[in-house]
Amino acid sequence: MDRLPLPLEGITVVAVEQAVAAPFATRQLADLGARVVKVERVDGGDFARGYDTAAQGLASHFVWCNRGKESLAVDLKDPRGLEVVRRLVADADVFVQNLAHGAAARLGLDAATLCAAHPRLVAVDISGYGASGPYAGKRAYDMLVQCEAGLVSVTGTPEQPVKAGIPAADIAAGMYAFSGVLAALVRRGTTGRGGPVEVSMLDALAEWMGHPLHHAMHDGTPPVRTGLAHAVIAPYDAYPTADGGRVLLSVQNDREWRRLAQQVLGRPELADDPAFATNPARVEHRERTDELVARALGLLDADEAVARLEAAGIACARLRDVREVAEHPQLAARDRWREVGSPVGPLRALLPPITLPGGDEARMGAVPALGEHTGSLLRAVGMTDDEIAALRREGVVA
Repeated sequence: MDRLPLPLEGITVVAVEQAVAAPFATRQLADLGARVVKVERVDGGDFARGYDTAAQGLASHFVWCNRGKESLAVDLKDPRGLEVVRRLVADADVFVQNLAHGAAARLGLDAATLCAAHPRLVAVDISGYGASGPYAGKRAYDMLVQCEAGLVSVTGTPEQPVKAGIPAADIAAGMYAFSGVLAALVRRGTTGRGGPVEVSMLDALAEWMGHPLHHAMHDGTPPVRTGLAHAVIAPYDAYPTADGGRVLLSVQNDREWRRLAQQVLGRPELADDPAFATNPARVEHRERTDELVARALGLLDADEAVARLEAAGIACARLRDVREVAEHPQLAARDRWREVGSPVGPLRALLPPITLPGGDEARMGAVPALGEHTGSLLRAVGMTDDEIAALRREGVVA
């Protein structure tokens, strides 16, 4: 049976993008077969290139979000540079931008303007807070949006709220932009028209706040911060093991508590003890419950603790650090790692989560150097080598 091609083969995307939200969205498109042209500044490019040097000299954010793209370094403030991008957009299927509020409109690169000129184009505006309203012009870094969306208020310990350790607002906006593009392309297939797509980081992350948000709106009280514990379930936490590890377990019902008491704690009498026999009782006596579990697991190393919990049918997990995730046995067993090219050589990268059995594997192209494809892209829009050389000399492209 013939293998299916990647679903976005033949789709061309032009992206004036920076940081995480838009680059993360367009990387998903590239992985699924789209050709993605990344438009960058001539003076350093996407500023995420300079966040750190952790990936063998390259920035970890940039490596994560920008594989498989072609880099065009051009000065959009110069009319000649802007004209290059307009020519590319004229032949594109999708345009994505996440410039500062108002910047795209001043350049004529906002979704409304582009879609009016190119009816088949799907054009995406990604913003922090949306195009209107009192927050429209407000700076919208990930941590700030996490605060505004309430994520920080429900994350952390009772004493200390904390932000998520990943750029949750950027990722949320990027994934809604990605799915918005796919939906608009499906609609174009039936109507022949593309159209604007608008995504804001606040809207995206507020949607992800669904459970605590609805809890607060309808019950009147927001859920309390509980660290790794659960507000209404016990035992549910991470417990230290004899080898310095931590194992998280979750007892979801009283049948599981009975098995835990008998097979892991070695205290079968606790199954019927009124102080622990029901979940409300265990929550009421949370400190004693946690002490019993911690004492039992503290005598075992992490592997043995997990083995006993699994044998008893108790949901559990190792609390792994990021280096351990890079060597996770499940990811290795499922062959989820690949190597992608980069200006500094091959780098490890995870296959994207979307798997399409029976089709080509995701296209995990190289991470581009700044302006690596400028020459070929300018020639593709009809420029001669002499014209390109002149633009380079004058700093319009790099």
